[in-house]
Amino acid sequence: MKTRSYNTESAKKEEVQRKWYVVDANGKTAGRLFSRIAHVLRGKHKPSFTPHVDTGDYVIVVNAEKIRFTGNKVQQKEYVRHTGYPGGQRRVVLADMLEKKPHFVIEKGVRGMLPKNKLGRAMYKKLFVYAGEEHPHQAQKPEPFNF
Repeated sequence: MKTRSYNTESAKKEEVQRKWYVVDANGKTAGRLFSRIAHVLRGKHKPSFTPHVDTGDYVIVVNAEKIRFTGNKVQQKEYVRHTGYPGGQRRVVLADMLEKKPHFVIEKGVRGMLPKNKLGRAMYKKLFVYAGEEHPHQAQKPEPFNF
């Protein structure tokens, strides 16, 4: 009987080929969009995905203010933070956040779907979110990412 040797190839951080993708958030459902962006940032869409190496691509999100939420989330969902002082808990409703900082909504949603460690922080740095149609990354020749 002949024995076979199967070797799993692990990606090396020096060998990772990164692409730039642009995603139009206009009319897209929030949670589905966030999970798909996190999927690309991690690199799970590539056959060379390795859990302990950042194999993900860069993602540019445009039209952040036109994202769609289902149900009554726009009036009911709250973002809670603390200033660090006694009695310093602050709450902001999603509708107000979309008016003032639409990019924050997408950044916070995607960050929550990435690993909570040094690798996840490195993946998050490859996300660029813009409220309008324009972005300053034309030199990188981003490709449209279709879901």
